[in-house]
Amino acid sequence: MSFGQGGPQWGSGGSGSQPPQWSSQSPDWAALAEASETRNRRRRWMLVGGGALATIAVGAAVAVAVVSADGKEQASNKPASELPASADIPSDTAGTGPSFEATSAPPPLDPKDFISDVKKDTAPLAPDILFPGTQLTMGETVYKKGALASTKNCAAAAQGTLGSVLTKNDCTRLMRVTYAKDGVAVTVGVAVFDNEAKALRAKTDADKQSVVQSLPGEGVPVFCRSAICRSTTNSYGRYAYFTVAGFTNGKDVTQKDTKVFTTGDDLAEFTFRQIRRRGEAQASAAANE
Repeated sequence: MSFGQGGPQWGSGGSGSQPPQWSSQSPDWAALAEASETRNRRRRWMLVGGGALATIAVGAAVAVAVVSADGKEQASNKPASELPASADIPSDTAGTGPSFEATSAPPPLDPKDFISDVKKDTAPLAPDILFPGTQLTMGETVYKKGALASTKNCAAAAQGTLGSVLTKNDCTRLMRVTYAKDGVAVTVGVAVFDNEAKALRAKTDADKQSVVQSLPGEGVPVFCRSAICRSTTNSYGRYAYFTVAGFTNGKDVTQKDTKVFTTGDDLAEFTFRQIRRRGEAQASAAANE
């Protein structure tokens, strides 16, 4: 009989008409699960092993690439144990940039050299060159310039023991200038020698009685001839310079008279600067020749 086209065909006889045989037994689910777990575990180990092999392969490729980049080993088939150690691989320490021959600029000229020897110190020299203008400004203080003098007889313009000191060390010229302000006057004496050594000896030989003779005139009365005054001694290059400062009214100078000390120090400082400028000017001129 037929329940419809395409369905199973069951007849009353013949092998093709036998109904299907159904088994009443259920499958072993535990055994099937254990077999599946075994297959999965084997697959994981194969994947891990494959990853390790891949890592080794990558490491070998990097080692070959490093050696190849050096240019020493091209497509090397050597094992990693035979590759050169890192210390054996030469490095580019020599550099590939352009090289230049070392050069050095000549040392600058020393201004003091030009005022330390008569052979180099050839610029014009006179009291009005060393002490120009009609007044001097030091900070906020203005000093009026008085008389100027110059002589080759150095001892004639000295007092006390200074004359013998200048003569002994072959002083060739003594220039003097006086400045005054508010009843205080100071005379600066600049002794000229042939070289620095003689100027230094004159400075060393001078004592407390070695005083330059004050220079009055141009509105400044005679001062520091009999009164107690303050004096200084110094040298720079082939020049030794001396100051004597005091009151124009003949009053003795004491330790409390700071105005006198300041005046003497100002003029000593200005003299040093002028001598130094003389050396700088000649050094600059020589450098530009």
